[in-house]
Amino acid sequence: FCSPGFNMPVGLFQRGAHGTFPQYHTSADDLSFIRAEHLAHSYDMLMEVIDVVEEDWVPVNLSPMGEPQLGRRGLYTALGGLHASNHGAMPMLWVLNLADGSNSLLAIAERSGLPFAEIAAAARLLREHGLLSVL
Repeated sequence: FCSPGFNMPVGLFQRGAHGTFPQYHTSADDLSFIRAEHLAHSYDMLMEVIDVVEEDWVPVNLSPMGEPQLGRRGLYTALGGLHASNHGAMPMLWVLNLADGSNSLLAIAERSGLPFAEIAAAARLLREHGLLSVL
């Protein structure tokens, strides 16, 4: 896809490496190698990748001088956790801490070790409450 005048980013999704079984690209390579659960797993992985690409953005913290009052904005529950999140308020705190205009949500998720979906949900909440803007 590329040449000296064109540098197009391309990728490849595949379940196995090229040529890892004898039937690869022969007349013996048929539909008996395909299983429904593998197709479903591949579909789920691809949808997750598409979600990341579509939901990734670079946030900017609009209250960078200390931790904002999350409780009065309804972002902390009475017990101190984010609504139904497995990690409590941590996704919000990670986003607020790293939202300096140089980190994308994906970079924040990778650095925090938290799932991208939780970081993206926290960023949406923070943006809805006027604590973040898009770079």
